[in-house]
Amino acid sequence: MDDRPITTETLKGILDAFNAHDLDRIMSFFAEDCVLEMPRGRDPWGTRLVGAAAVREGLRSRFTGIPDVHYGNDTHFVSGDRGVSEWTLTGTSTNGERIEVRGCDLFTFRKGKLVKKDSFWKIRER
Repeated sequence: MDDRPITTETLKGILDAFNAHDLDRIMSFFAEDCVLEMPRGRDPWGTRLVGAAAVREGLRSRFTGIPDVHYGNDTHFVSGDRGVSEWTLTGTSTNGERIEVRGCDLFTFRKGKLVKKDSFWKIRER
Protein backbone atom coordinates (compact mmCIF):
# COMPACT_ATOMS: atom_id res chain seq x y z
CA MET A 1 0.00 0.00 0.00
CA ASP A 2 1.09 3.58 -0.51
CA ASP A 3 -0.41 7.07 -0.22
CA ARG A 4 -3.57 6.09 -2.11
CA PRO A 5 -6.74 7.14 -0.31
CA ILE A 6 -8.29 4.56 1.99
CA THR A 7 -11.60 3.26 0.64
CA THR A 8 -14.27 0.79 1.71
CA GLU A 9 -12.56 -1.65 -0.68
CA THR A 10 -9.45 -1.37 1.52
CA LEU A 11 -11.51 -2.30 4.56
CA LYS A 12 -13.14 -5.19 2.71
CA GLY A 13 -9.65 -6.40 1.74
CA ILE A 14 -8.59 -6.40 5.38
CA LEU A 15 -11.70 -8.39 6.34
CA ASP A 16 -11.12 -10.85 3.50
CA ALA A 17 -7.57 -11.43 4.76
CA PHE A 18 -8.90 -12.05 8.28
CA ASN A 19 -11.48 -14.53 6.96
CA ALA A 20 -8.72 -16.34 5.06
CA HIS A 21 -6.67 -16.47 8.30
CA ASP A 22 -3.76 -15.24 6.17
CA LEU A 23 -1.35 -13.53 8.59
CA ASP A 24 1.02 -12.40 5.82
CA ARG A 25 -1.79 -10.72 3.90
CA ILE A 26 -3.26 -9.21 7.08
CA MET A 27 0.08 -7.79 8.13
CA SER A 28 0.63 -6.28 4.67
CA PHE A 29 -2.01 -3.69 5.63
CA PHE A 30 -0.25 -2.72 8.89
CA ALA A 31 2.58 -0.22 9.45
CA GLU A 32 5.65 -1.41 11.39
CA ASP A 33 4.71 0.85 14.34
CA CYS A 34 1.09 -0.29 14.44
CA VAL A 35 -1.12 -0.73 17.49
CA LEU A 36 -3.85 -3.32 17.96
CA GLU A 37 -6.28 -2.99 20.84
CA MET A 38 -8.04 -6.29 21.43
CA PRO A 39 -11.62 -6.42 22.73
CA ARG A 40 -10.60 -8.21 25.93
CA GLY A 41 -7.99 -7.48 28.54
CA ARG A 42 -7.37 -6.11 32.01
CA ASP A 43 -7.17 -2.47 30.93
CA PRO A 44 -10.10 -0.28 29.83
CA TRP A 45 -8.79 -0.44 26.23
CA GLY A 46 -8.41 -4.24 26.31
CA THR A 47 -5.05 -5.77 25.55
CA ARG A 48 -2.84 -3.34 23.64
CA LEU A 49 -0.27 -4.79 21.28
CA VAL A 50 2.39 -2.43 19.92
CA GLY A 51 4.54 -3.06 16.85
CA ALA A 52 4.09 -5.40 13.91
CA ALA A 53 5.65 -8.43 15.63
CA ALA A 54 3.37 -8.15 18.68
CA VAL A 55 0.30 -7.54 16.51
CA ARG A 56 1.11 -10.56 14.37
CA GLU A 57 1.46 -12.79 17.45
CA GLY A 58 -1.78 -11.44 18.92
CA LEU A 59 -3.64 -12.21 15.71
CA ARG A 60 -2.07 -15.66 15.58
CA SER A 61 -3.47 -16.27 19.08
CA ARG A 62 -6.96 -15.22 17.87
CA PHE A 63 -6.83 -17.83 15.11
CA THR A 64 -5.52 -20.43 17.56
CA GLY A 65 -8.19 -19.65 20.18
CA ILE A 66 -11.06 -19.55 17.65
CA PRO A 67 -9.83 -21.72 14.78
CA ASP A 68 -12.95 -21.22 12.65
CA VAL A 69 -13.38 -17.50 13.35
CA HIS A 70 -15.28 -15.69 10.59
CA TYR A 71 -16.41 -12.10 10.13
CA GLY A 72 -19.66 -11.77 8.17
CA ASN A 73 -22.66 -9.48 7.68
CA ASP A 74 -20.15 -6.68 7.28
CA THR A 75 -20.50 -3.01 6.44
CA HIS A 76 -17.73 -0.43 6.08
CA PHE A 77 -17.24 3.30 5.88
CA VAL A 78 -14.29 5.64 5.55
CA SER A 79 -13.75 9.30 6.42
CA GLY A 80 -10.30 10.64 5.57
CA ASP A 81 -7.68 8.55 7.36
CA ARG A 82 -10.25 6.81 9.58
CA GLY A 83 -12.40 3.79 8.82
CA VAL A 84 -14.98 1.58 10.50
CA SER A 85 -15.94 -2.01 9.80
CA GLU A 86 -19.01 -3.53 11.47
CA TRP A 87 -19.45 -7.30 11.42
CA THR A 88 -20.81 -10.41 13.08
CA LEU A 89 -18.05 -12.65 14.40
CA THR A 90 -18.85 -16.35 14.52
CA GLY A 91 -16.74 -19.29 15.52
CA THR A 92 -16.05 -21.96 18.09
CA SER A 93 -13.45 -21.60 20.83
CA THR A 94 -11.01 -24.41 21.52
CA ASN A 95 -13.09 -25.36 24.59
CA GLY A 96 -16.15 -25.89 22.36
CA GLU A 97 -17.98 -22.64 23.13
CA ARG A 98 -19.97 -21.33 20.16
CA ILE A 99 -19.45 -17.59 19.63
CA GLU A 100 -21.72 -15.19 17.75
CA VAL A 101 -21.28 -11.48 18.48
CA ARG A 102 -21.70 -8.17 16.73
CA GLY A 103 -18.62 -6.01 16.74
CA CYS A 104 -16.67 -3.34 14.97
CA ASP A 105 -13.14 -2.22 14.23
CA LEU A 106 -12.08 1.41 14.35
CA PHE A 107 -9.14 1.97 12.02
CA THR A 108 -6.59 4.77 11.75
CA PHE A 109 -4.35 4.94 8.68
CA ARG A 110 -1.18 6.88 7.88
CA LYS A 111 0.22 7.02 4.35
CA GLY A 112 -1.93 4.09 3.28
CA LYS A 113 -0.92 1.81 6.16
CA LEU A 114 -2.93 0.76 9.17
CA VAL A 115 -1.44 2.31 12.32
CA LYS A 116 -4.24 1.48 14.77
CA LYS A 117 -6.96 -1.15 14.87
CA ASP A 118 -9.26 -0.87 17.87
CA SER A 119 -11.68 -3.84 18.13
CA PHE A 120 -14.97 -4.03 20.02
CA TRP A 121 -17.36 -6.96 20.61
CA LYS A 122 -20.75 -7.07 22.26
CA ILE A 123 -20.69 -8.91 25.57
CA ARG A 124 -23.31 -11.64 25.55
CA GLU A 125 -24.82 -12.93 28.76
CA ARG A 126 -25.48 -16.62 29.09
